[in-house]
Amino acid sequence: MSDIHGNAVALRAVLRGAAEAGIDEWCVLGDIVALGPSPVEVLEILGSLPAVKYIAGNTERYVLTGDRPYPSLADVEADPQLLPRLVEVAVTFAWTRGMITQAGWYPWLAALPSDIRTILPNRTRVLAVHASPRSDDGQRIDTRITDDDLAVLVHECGADVVFAGHTHDVTDRRVVGVRAVNLGSVSNPFRADRAATYVQVAVHEDHYSIEHRVVHYDHGDVVSAINNVAHPAGTY
Repeated sequence: MSDIHGNAVALRAVLRGAAEAGIDEWCVLGDIVALGPSPVEVLEILGSLPAVKYIAGNTERYVLTGDRPYPSLADVEADPQLLPRLVEVAVTFAWTRGMITQAGWYPWLAALPSDIRTILPNRTRVLAVHASPRSDDGQRIDTRITDDDLAVLVHECGADVVFAGHTHDVTDRRVVGVRAVNLGSVSNPFRADRAATYVQVAVHEDHYSIEHRVVHYDHGDVVSAINNVAHPAGTY
């Protein structure tokens, strides 16, 4: 699963949906804590899962460093109407950093790797990243990228299957002999119905299968959580 974004309501819904699936290992592909109201709770829930592995996403980088998403100061100078958005972005990431630092999770977050590699029993090479094998941001695996641009992203990545998130845009494509799969997202879904998505991989001795799973959750509960903790999203 990917892009939980500090949303414990959505994460719990996904785990309830997966409870009877017999999952024995989880991989979390970044953007774990920032934007939502429950970053520490999300980390505690994930810590209770069996054999869980993690990688960092671009929002982990924003929480840990001075890097920030659009807009930049230069963007605001060019268009002063962007100032409220700049302030909201700055306050939101500062709030999240404060929460995880106070709870003692900062060193753990800073130690997350950028990818996970494994080889399945049938020798399929699997690579898990946040956005693409090239970067945790920028061009990424989704429905909108052209085949030519996608081929550039996954060419010579050393894998037969690449899993990613980042854009919250579910896809399953094949280019240059590589299967490129976007999991979608647990939180802030791109889907019209705003449902969470994740991918279940069934591994056998001679083959594997991939299934996108869809889970609905109560968005009102998320709004309530935002208000209950005075999250910046409730102000801006």
